[in-house]
Amino acid sequence: MRAMVLAAGLGTRLRPLTDRRPKALVELEGRTLIEITLARLRRCGVREVIVNAHHFADMLIDYLRSRDFGMRVEVSREEELLDTGGGLKKAAWFFLEENADEPFLVHNVDVLSAIDLARMVESHRQSGALATLAVQQRTSSRSLLFDAGLQLCGRQSSGQPAEIARPVAEPQPFAFCGIHVISPRLFQLMSEPGVFSIITSYLRLASEGEKIAGFRADEYYWRDVGTADALQQAAQQGVRWDAGATAPSGNATSSDK
Repeated sequence: MRAMVLAAGLGTRLRPLTDRRPKALVELEGRTLIEITLARLRRCGVREVIVNAHHFADMLIDYLRSRDFGMRVEVSREEELLDTGGGLKKAAWFFLEENADEPFLVHNVDVLSAIDLARMVESHRQSGALATLAVQQRTSSRSLLFDAGLQLCGRQSSGQPAEIARPVAEPQPFAFCGIHVISPRLFQLMSEPGVFSIITSYLRLASEGEKIAGFRADEYYWRDVGTADALQQAAQQGVRWDAGATAPSGNATSSDK
């Protein structure tokens, strides 16, 4: 199985930790965030991964090339930040070079979780969805809206009118966890150019009748560690996110995933 780790961001919320290094190389309990993410992916059967890089790209590339993670690791270097959608589109070659029908994982590097990735992939396969997004019922200033069958129908930002892609009765808000399972057919349908969010593509495709599904991950530990405070809290909490931990009290913080 293949995966992409989104690691190209500037890490502005992690400053000053990212003043001299990429956020992927910020450490938690002596391990870099990219090491933690790759280990998680390897345990669920991923053997080939591509990592996008921009901020301190050379430092991240040297780190990845100097270590054996037990898997093939490629790098997609972005001379300009392409956002999640543009970054994924640039890396399409990696997922289309062979086994082009095999679903793959996309994982933010600044997310810690004990979400059962194998179960999520199986849910994706059984549903026939184009993409499956890990979501939780938690407070977020930016939520995705789903219908009763947990299919994407819009999004909602605090203080803003809802953006509806597919009108449904009583859409339910869920917070996105920054983890996706995607079928490679998505690349044929990504018409957005340049710099764009993958959520923009998902909403457009949902409006066109494609199935963008949610995977309920409320029972699992999840934390965005994209800020210095959140990183410190994760260390103090001492939860083994890589050992199938369930969600503790005060599980989530971020609205950016």
